[in-house]
Amino acid sequence: MSDFKDLDPVLHSQLRLAVISILISVKEAEFTFLKEKTAATAGNLSVQLQKLKEAGYIDIVKQFRDNYPQTICRITTSGVDAFDLYVKNLQTYLKIK
Repeated sequence: MSDFKDLDPVLHSQLRLAVISILISVKEAEFTFLKEKTAATAGNLSVQLQKLKEAGYIDIVKQFRDNYPQTICRITTSGVDAFDLYVKNLQTYLKIK
């Protein structure tokens, strides 16, 4: 088992991994876009975004646009690094020797 690397528990959640995967490609996204792309409920997405923020993987900016609240999520450098390491470590599970 020593050939297998530990997987980041923050990213090992399906919804959090989906959010980070989206943000890797678009860099930042509105809450409504993430909700639509992940098919998550607003409540569940909010909880998972907070966990990613607490881990330092994303920044969340709340603002108003045309008198409507807008939440923007941006991936951080730490988030990119964590995703890259997660993918690299996951590959150790896919190698057959």
